[in-house]
Amino acid sequence: MHAFIASAHTFVGRRKHNEDAYLLDPEEGVFAVADGMGGYAGGEVASRLAVESLAEFFQHVTADADATWPYGLDPALSLAENRVDAAIRLANRRICASRQGTLRDMGSTIALVSLLGSSAIVAHLGDSRVYRLREGTGGPTLEQLTCDHSLYEQLRAGGVAMPPLAEFSYANVITRALGPQEEERPELHRIELRAGDRLLLCTDGLTGPLAPATIAALLGGGPVEEVCERLVHEAFLAGSRDNITAIVVAVMD
Repeated sequence: MHAFIASAHTFVGRRKHNEDAYLLDPEEGVFAVADGMGGYAGGEVASRLAVESLAEFFQHVTADADATWPYGLDPALSLAENRVDAAIRLANRRICASRQGTLRDMGSTIALVSLLGSSAIVAHLGDSRVYRLREGTGGPTLEQLTCDHSLYEQLRAGGVAMPPLAEFSYANVITRALGPQEEERPELHRIELRAGDRLLLCTDGLTGPLAPATIAALLGGGPVEEVCERLVHEAFLAGSRDNITAIVVAVMD
């Protein structure tokens, strides 16, 4: 079993409203970032609904071992994976139910990590990301643990020669998210953890302007609170036009 320290920071940046939201729940070992879509009002509502729904579900099933889950167990998934899957599907259901009137086009990305001691479940929808920085014999290595659900990545995976993401005219087109589809399920997988690992959950306001090498250098040093704020600050200085949100989790002995 590993201990951990976590910190979160969000910044409105150059926008008038912050449509990002985050969940920092050390007691449950659950962390998530959400980037709302559908206009500033809808985006704020969707991301808030997402993280509130996740928090309520995890706390409810922990407090009541006999609690009824909103979905049946998928035999292809472990119990921990089923818990994450159900939590995100429930968040999607709640956003879908609120897509009315001025909120009819709202949605949200989600990137979530559920810590399980020596391992973790990583889940996501959209282009918010999870990274792991791990020390190796040749120095620290940054690994992107999620693959964006975006038009850019879909075309690239299909063999289309793509320009750098910053030069792609439809860089903000998301192919999967919370809200648009009533029965959307997250992409999820399990990872092993080692003492010294650092996890970064972040919205695209951070990853857009910062290169992986810069993220690795910033993520690797100092207390997690300072690292988290530095990542957000450097993304802003690098020209981010979006809201910027980061959660940093340091895995301890």
